[in-house]
Amino acid sequence: MNYLESLPKQKRPVRVVQFGEGNFLRAFVDYMLDIANEKGVFDGSVAIVKPIAFGSLENFHKQNNNYTVVLRGKEQGKTVDEKRVVTCVEQVVDCTQDLEGFLALAELESLRFVVSNTTEAGITLDEQDHFEGLPETYPGKLTKFLYQRYQAFAGAADKGLILLPVELIEHNGKKLRECVLDLIGIWKLPEAFARWVEDACVFCTTLVDRIVTGYPRDKASEICENLGYNDLLLDVCEPFALWVIESEQDISQELPLHKIGLPVVFTDNLKPYRDRKVRVLNGAHTSSVLAAYLCGQSIVRDCMSDPVVGQLFRRVVMEEIVPQVKLPEQEVRQFAQSVFERFENPFIDHALLSISLNSVSKWKARVLPTFLDHYAACGNLPKLITFSFAALLAFYRSSDLRQDGLYAKRKDGTEYVIHDDGSVLAFFAEHSQKDEEAYVTAVAANTDFWGQDLTAYPEFTQTVTRWLRALQADPVQAVKEILK
Repeated sequence: MNYLESLPKQKRPVRVVQFGEGNFLRAFVDYMLDIANEKGVFDGSVAIVKPIAFGSLENFHKQNNNYTVVLRGKEQGKTVDEKRVVTCVEQVVDCTQDLEGFLALAELESLRFVVSNTTEAGITLDEQDHFEGLPETYPGKLTKFLYQRYQAFAGAADKGLILLPVELIEHNGKKLRECVLDLIGIWKLPEAFARWVEDACVFCTTLVDRIVTGYPRDKASEICENLGYNDLLLDVCEPFALWVIESEQDISQELPLHKIGLPVVFTDNLKPYRDRKVRVLNGAHTSSVLAAYLCGQSIVRDCMSDPVVGQLFRRVVMEEIVPQVKLPEQEVRQFAQSVFERFENPFIDHALLSISLNSVSKWKARVLPTFLDHYAACGNLPKLITFSFAALLAFYRSSDLRQDGLYAKRKDGTEYVIHDDGSVLAFFAEHSQKDEEAYVTAVAANTDFWGQDLTAYPEFTQTVTRWLRALQADPVQAVKEILK
């Protein structure tokens, strides 16, 4: 018997059913609940449901559902390398093999929360899904689960559940509720059940943020040797975390994680926090990594330590992105500083080429809103964001389209492959041989890319063309020039 299997556990009522046994939920939700138990503000355990046939729960059984979370990264200027043994998981159920055990969880008097992370595709309506046996989709399984609870407690209003989906889609809670209500109609379940779902259950919309790298295959032996025991469920993540929960009812007293300093925000409007994450964290990547790659960089951490490229990352965020986020400026600046520390994480090699995937749609979603807000507020082009558009065009400028992507070379001769939607790559391959101004005009005027014609902004085409030429001639010198 190993250390984790023999570890004593305090018996607590199951208050959370969790759809998904993956790395993220274990290093994020369960990690926080474990701390809340220790601090005396929660007193509940978790029952994990494996929602699909793929995978195995064998390692959970071997370790009595205990595992170690290792936090590695930078926080407030210091390197963090800390561990916590998480013991709040009481049981694990494979609903594809144990339908009875799965439905029994719905009848637990103590149950109050349902958490899920079933991938972005998990919250979708399949009108062909079936009620008999085990439904195929997550909304189908949840609907059957809720109906089991509704029947077990005769529709009691105080037996409704709080739903906390963390799938990375906008309005995840609202979309999950819509799927459940649609299935109730399709399956012709009682109208009284539909009213119970609407009135007694709370579907929260959430935003989560933490980089979880999971089981560290190349470092597991070293980490376990330092721990002094073997852990088949070892879960590695960064120190930073954020959980924003939007709900129509105030649930903060039932899940008081914020009271013990955990990074949980309860709000009735999640949008500013989503904008902050998308614009600052994701926007920093999209507005800087393509120029950084052209300058010879390969991973994010090295970009931050480079005296030229690192300045580009920091200044585009602080000077142009932060002022356009609709939250208190000091709060956004503090978030930005935490983002820079995350980029400097000495334990994560985040490849620029990985971030470059689908950069056209990413620029539209992550950077264009800041461009538009800046222009509306200031009446001029945001210098560094406009430069980032030129860097995108420089990065994508190639006519060598092959089956596996668009091939290009940077100034030092390094060949790289651009991955994007096929029609996007075909467009760039077609127009890349034009002269710079014609190329810029074609791309900027493509309303399918940007939702509008960017050439309509005065001086935009000319400015992008000038910086495109500079980037093609000498990327490092171009970045130095834009930073003057």
